Amino acid sequence: MDESVIDKTVFAELQESAGAEFVDELVDTFIEEAKGLLAELRSARADSHADRFRRAAHSLKTNANTFGATGLGSAARELELKGLDADPARDTAAIAALEAEYARAASALKDLCNG
Repeated sequence: MDESVIDKTVFAELQESAGAEFVDELVDTFIEEAKGLLAELRSARADSHADRFRRAAHSLKTNANTFGATGLGSAARELELKGLDADPARDTAAIAALEAEYARAASALKDLCNG
């Protein structure tokens, strides 16, 4: 696991405050809900719907940061603040990069929960 994917201090603080078992459940929920948020980003981009695009990026950013997935949170924040690009191809590329970062974060979070 790449150590930089998850801020272990943030993750440990979450486990300490909420309990490790509950955090495991939260991670599972986050992993599933993030898939829907990524799909919403793609759909909002396809529909040129700026508000939905920003809301999905905001939710993904907030949830990622809760677990210490700082790279994912930062990438989602960039999309949230930038909003829809005039060139849909740039948004499509940014969403693809976000999905790759999500895959890394989801894997790292599963490892932390199982390790």
